[in-house]
Amino acid sequence: MKNGYTNGDVWSFERHHQALPPPDAPSHVVLGLDGGTTSTVCVCIPLQHLHLHPHSDPPPLLARAVAGCSNHNSVGEAAARETLEQVMAEALSKSGSNRSAVQAVCLGVSGVNHPTDQEMILSWLRPIFPSHVKLYVQNDSVAALASGTMGKLHGCVLIAGTGCISYGITEDGREARAAGAGPVLGDWGSGYGIAAQALTAIIRAQDGRGPQTMLTNSILNTLGLSSSDELIGWTYADRSWARIAALVPEVVSCAEAGDQIANKILVDAVQELALSVKAVVQRLCLCGEDGNGSFPIVMVGGVLEANKRWDIGKEVISCIHKSFPGARPIRPKVEPAVGAALLAWNFLTKESKGNCYS
Repeated sequence: MKNGYTNGDVWSFERHHQALPPPDAPSHVVLGLDGGTTSTVCVCIPLQHLHLHPHSDPPPLLARAVAGCSNHNSVGEAAARETLEQVMAEALSKSGSNRSAVQAVCLGVSGVNHPTDQEMILSWLRPIFPSHVKLYVQNDSVAALASGTMGKLHGCVLIAGTGCISYGITEDGREARAAGAGPVLGDWGSGYGIAAQALTAIIRAQDGRGPQTMLTNSILNTLGLSSSDELIGWTYADRSWARIAALVPEVVSCAEAGDQIANKILVDAVQELALSVKAVVQRLCLCGEDGNGSFPIVMVGGVLEANKRWDIGKEVISCIHKSFPGARPIRPKVEPAVGAALLAWNFLTKESKGNCYS
């Protein structure tokens, strides 16, 4: 477990645990991590419970830790690596466990779009954990799907938070995805996409290229700005995608108040999100040959939360049902980090069974 890279002394707690082991320290654990553009969550789950109660809903958490963004496309490789190590160390420290007790780790991280991304993150993990630890790296959409299906990889998931992506997988392992390429390449159904269009509408209204909109006063008041001119400086002072996406509630409020510009932005977002799901479903034929087959569609992310009269998630499902009446929407009972932990256990179990027959 030689660690050539050091993120401060985040593992110093292990020396204390070694000297004074916690009386209830678990013997074996799995780690599940959900790394997004806004935050990163890591959970620690006892392996024994998963063996004894494989279908418990939800599994007990020994610990949960939260850190910042771990998308290397957003914050750079060094910062992403530091965040991942920090949050895993914190989860193990809180659980009273250590790296030697870890049997498997599954990371679902946004920005993992190619095998080279997976290998890069695996290269960060290998020096951190003992050689017996099984390491798995997936896109965050895979962990999100597992959070709705309790670890079973089948169906489709739609994530709409700061960013957005639609991902699907068949029972025989065929995969497809749509969107998820980031704001520059057009994730317009995402929180960033919705808010960026609202900011654009404000500037267009100011210079006469577009109609006046309630978005101007609403967003300027929220940000404590006195004019649309100040909005330009605010926007470019910090390029954080999450900072922009945080304005989505103002867009929803304006749409609920009858603003046509805000309403159109949300309608367009619904169409974009539904289109990404339809693209995945059609490519994988999840709906069956007649188009009416049943399949789960897991709904994850703040944009899809049903807490407003203008319910984006509900409208997306309504749009999807017009094409695929068999789609079964699922609001996960556990968070994606738990889904990642269940994947770690499932992958570990499959490998163990495979070794028994080899």
